[in-house]
Amino acid sequence: MDAHQFKNSMATVAGPVAIVTAHRDGIPHGTTVSSLASLSMSPAMITVALDNGSALLAIVRETGTFGVNVLAAGQHEAATRFASRHDDRFAGVAWEFADGLPHLTGSSAWLRCDVTAEIPGGDHTLLLGTVRDCSATDATPLVYSRRTFGTHAALPALAGAAS
Repeated sequence: MDAHQFKNSMATVAGPVAIVTAHRDGIPHGTTVSSLASLSMSPAMITVALDNGSALLAIVRETGTFGVNVLAAGQHEAATRFASRHDDRFAGVAWEFADGLPHLTGSSAWLRCDVTAEIPGGDHTLLLGTVRDCSATDATPLVYSRRTFGTHAALPALAGAAS
């Protein structure tokens, strides 16, 4: 299989944009992810994938907890910043500690999770997280598809379709 073709194929998949956060010794850590999904309603669980070589994965393994900031449409610069190799990704980003985890102000949604399980998957690890607390706002969520940021737009109702 051609790796370039696989990458291009997966670029067509629209996904949420989130910043996964943790802290150690009072220092916040975070990274941008687009591999985020709900897993279960009872108990409330999600999945998120982190790079095996990331410092964040090591911290999450140590602490057993992580935060998920589902970004709002106006937070694309934060998404880019947290996806890069900045020394201090939190500089210039509005955030606060919420229940001991870094929470980005203005996010569309916030989830506080405990690690339930880890599943190895190639160069990433899939974390299964039990949601311990969460909240959502009316902010339009940010999505990523075809290597660009955007938002979801509802399709016009079909004529004669049941509502």
